[in-house]
Amino acid sequence: MAQLWGGRFTKETDQSVYKFNASIEFDKRLYAQDIKGSIAHVMMLARKGIINETEKEKIITGLTGIMEDVTEGRLKITDQYEDIHSFVESVLIERIGNAGKKLHTGRSRNDQVALDMKLYVRDELLLIDRLIEELLYAVLGIIEENLETYMPGFTHLQKAQPITLAHHMGAYFEMFKRDHERLRDISKRMTTCPLGSGALAGTTYPLDREYTAKLLGFESPSLNSIDGVSDRDYLIELLSALSIIMMHLSRFSEEIIMWNSNEYQFVEIDDAYSTGSSIMPQKKNPDIAELVRGKTGRVYGALQTLLITMKGLPLAYNKDMQEDKEGSFDAIDSVKGCISLFAGMLRTMQFRKDRMKESAKQGFTNATDAADYLVNRGVPFRDAHGIAGQLVLKCIEKKAALDDLPLEEYQKISPVFKEDIYDAISLGACVSRRMTTGAPSPLVMKEALLLYKRYMEEYETAQSV
Repeated sequence: MAQLWGGRFTKETDQSVYKFNASIEFDKRLYAQDIKGSIAHVMMLARKGIINETEKEKIITGLTGIMEDVTEGRLKITDQYEDIHSFVESVLIERIGNAGKKLHTGRSRNDQVALDMKLYVRDELLLIDRLIEELLYAVLGIIEENLETYMPGFTHLQKAQPITLAHHMGAYFEMFKRDHERLRDISKRMTTCPLGSGALAGTTYPLDREYTAKLLGFESPSLNSIDGVSDRDYLIELLSALSIIMMHLSRFSEEIIMWNSNEYQFVEIDDAYSTGSSIMPQKKNPDIAELVRGKTGRVYGALQTLLITMKGLPLAYNKDMQEDKEGSFDAIDSVKGCISLFAGMLRTMQFRKDRMKESAKQGFTNATDAADYLVNRGVPFRDAHGIAGQLVLKCIEKKAALDDLPLEEYQKISPVFKEDIYDAISLGACVSRRMTTGAPSPLVMKEALLLYKRYMEEYETAQSV
């Protein structure tokens, strides 16, 4: 078909060039945003007397019809069009005639695509934000139910000190809370509307950019038309935030994969979120967690692609910027799917509390508390540390936990130990004595839980305003 921009050219574009240049296969998902922006533009044109009311009504009716027909599947977006803008404008002209040719007055595809992408990202930010909210609630439920579920805390993948499952999950709540806040922070820098920037230098038409911005839910028009068409910072910020979300999900997935193994047996993943083996009937694989871990790389790739694309571009618009879409669309889709499935897996996952407690007990996680016991009775910490290390060696020799080592063995190493050492190194005592802010004591975690709940309540209140 003839191109809307073809007046300057004396022959048709080579088909291989046309296909290489076209973006319709991926930017067709922007049809709703493109039509929404076009309707606002037309309303502004009529308000300024650039088109008349009859033309405005015909164009808006035509655009609304295209929107409905595409949404309902009656109208297909095909590759005979170069991009989504050409599709909308061409179909509009076919349907309403010459009035449709006035749609593009006072704008360029440069400010049009900048607007479409910004509107799309704004919509997707809200969806991802709600998914993070659901994930936070899933984590919150685990915290509330496991304030006294003991487990080993790890450093270097080695058992370190006893904590609770609530405390461990609190770390992930903090991570996802930051993700939540990061997404909302990005929105604060997406309040300017690029429409009306033209190709790069505005237009001679007397546009009311403030009115268009208001119609589209922006606070104001962009103050520099060059930046208006060439800014993709908000998209890079989004991909950065999505990469951090995936990093958090991947770390969590790695732990679930380990906890699901025969060596740990800390969790039982629900059948609905597991698969089996085609050859080994005993297998129950943590595929969702593994796929989340795997998809993290492709989201990172989208961020790197856009950073590399933008790093050497002179102002203003360049065709390279068409590469902002495919990776971004894929990253957004991947993150939404991962968050949703991960939250479902968490909500249905069973925790083997007995295994967690036994693992903490058998891993000498209370060795530090044995040293603290001595310090509280006047032994210098460095000496106490050495004595506790000898106790661990004795336990390894006898294949026993610190809790099971006879008192006489304790006293052979240090006469300071008395019968109350067993109370001092019990998992409950080890955890409950850690009362500093951020520590795993159930009392401290209850206070943190109240703060987490208040955070969620404040978020919901803000959303409803």
